[in-house]
Amino acid sequence: MRTGQVAEAAGVNLQTLRYYERRGLLAEPQRSNGGHRLYPPETVAVLRVIKAAQRLGFTLNEVADLLEAGTHHHGRPRAGLRERAHEKLAEVEAKIADLTIIRQALTEALAAGCDDLTACAHSSCCPLPFAGLAGTNRQAAP
Repeated sequence: MRTGQVAEAAGVNLQTLRYYERRGLLAEPQRSNGGHRLYPPETVAVLRVIKAAQRLGFTLNEVADLLEAGTHHHGRPRAGLRERAHEKLAEVEAKIADLTIIRQALTEALAAGCDDLTACAHSSCCPLPFAGLAGTNRQAAP
């Protein structure tokens, strides 16, 4: 398959395809007599795997590791996905916990009527977490 055909079938642009090739995520394709890249049909599946892994939060370096871990070593695939998925899940859960705290603080700030960040920083009723302001003279909101 030529570059444009692979890119279209996988839903990526040409620059992405070439970038993945430069990064080593894709094997270097054969060349036609005219110098055009010729990819095997399974390249489309690899590109879809890469994009799916990115949507799951894996970086391209992590994707490269996952692709390498999935290659067969002495007839058996090497382990890797389960362990990395557990690690990624822990990262995602930590992000969700952080985002939950942020959502709560913003919800409380909206409910408290916070409209001026500087004024709110000096207000005793402001729910926003202004670090380092403990012990300063916080004034009531006007």
